[in-house]
This record gives sequence, structure tokens and C-alpha cells, in this order.
Amino acid sequence: MTDHVRIENTAGILTLTLARPDKKNALTDVMYGKLADTIESAEFDPSARVLLIRGEGDMFTAGNDVGEFAAVATGKSEGSRNVIRFIQSLARCTRPLVAAVQGRAVGVGTTMLLHCDLVVLADNAQLSTPFVSLALVPEAASSLLMPMRIGHARAYEMFALGETVPAKTALEWGLANRVVPLDKLDAEATALATRLAKQPAGALTATKRLMRNGDALVAQMTAEGEQFAKRLRTAEAREAFMAFAERRAPDFTKVA
Repeated sequence: MTDHVRIENTAGILTLTLARPDKKNALTDVMYGKLADTIESAEFDPSARVLLIRGEGDMFTAGNDVGEFAAVATGKSEGSRNVIRFIQSLARCTRPLVAAVQGRAVGVGTTMLLHCDLVVLADNAQLSTPFVSLALVPEAASSLLMPMRIGHARAYEMFALGETVPAKTALEWGLANRVVPLDKLDAEATALATRLAKQPAGALTATKRLMRNGDALVAQMTAEGEQFAKRLRTAEAREAFMAFAERRAPDFTKVA
């Protein structure tokens, strides 16, 4: 079974490419495992001075594979822990993280950007966090980081109503460092990663540790994860995923 994640290390830049474009780079448990393994290993690899996360095709990622969510919601699967390993690896990563985002970034596709140090968006990028629409709750410490970044009102609207944020607005709100034409995205992200790779690694690590409390972020992830797991097994979640599979609007008013 392919893990749909391509890893390359060139000139100090460790590039992690989500390579499942036929499925809009929807993240499976196997993909989460490969990403977590790579990020964790990079902490002990002096040749990995900067990590660059990108997606293949016309979309950064559609978020978690909905089929795997649905299997848990309907009792067909117990689920897995690799997603937890992945988001915790982001919180604990001391290397600079750069993201290059095109098209849609859904759910964890947006929340992972809150852990990246430099975010470059293509001008067609659209960020969304429709957790509540799936009867779930935010993850990846986004319930803490998103309000801190953009304010409570905007964060609540993104979470509760699943509102999509276009690239220009995301830049204005402080969710990104650059917005560039789509055909310039990879070049711009690589240029920034290259500049970081030439900086003193020790100073970059010390600066990041001063700016981010990894233990606090993991604690928030644990609290979110407990609620997320409970919500995934509710009647509301079953209705949400059944409606998705049946291509209809969910009706939560009839869920006890």
C-alpha cells in the first residue's frame, strides 16, 4: 500500500509532498503516520534544516479522509492514533516549518498552517475549518491558536459556520506571510525555505522555542482529542457522514 507522501531532502530543505491528487490529497491514517515519522526523525537529522510542506495537484488537501471518519462514526472502525502523532509532531517540531498552499485547505489542511512558521498561499487558496458542520470540534490546538491569531469573532465564524477564507483575506488576518500567483507558489516557498536553511540553525531553534510552548499546545490537543473522539461517535456525527455519503444536506434537528 502506498503512503501517498513523497519525501525529498535537497540543500537542507526536507520537502513533504502530499501526493494523492486523485483524492484531493485527503489524508489517510497511513499518510499521517508517514508525515509524523518524517517530522519526528527530522529532529535528529542535521541535514534537515527546514521542513517544507506542499500538496500535489490543484488542491493542498481536502483534510482528513472522510471515509475513515465515517467508519468510526458508524462503528465499523476503532480509528487510529497516527493523526494525533502528526499534530503533536507539528507542535513539538523545532525546525522551521514552511507551507506552500494552493486551492482548498480543508480542516487539518488549515489547522496545520497554524503550526507553520512561514505560510505562502497561491492566489486561488481557500482556507476552511468545517468541523462543526460534521458534528465535530476543532483539533490541532486550533481552538487555542486560531482565536489568538485572528480574534474570537472571526475564529468562531470559521469553526461554527465553516466559512471559507480566501487567500487575500487570510493574509490580511495574519494566517499567511505571502500571497503569490499560482505559478509562482513553489518558487516563492522554496526561496523562503532556502533563506531559512542558510540562517544559524541554533538561533532559529531557540527563537522558535521562545515563541511557541509545545507542551501547552499538546495539552490543548489532548483536551480537543477527547471531545473529538466523543463527538465522532454521536448520532449527530452519524447523520453528518450519512448525509455526506448520500449527497444530501444533513438534518440535525431530528437527531436526539
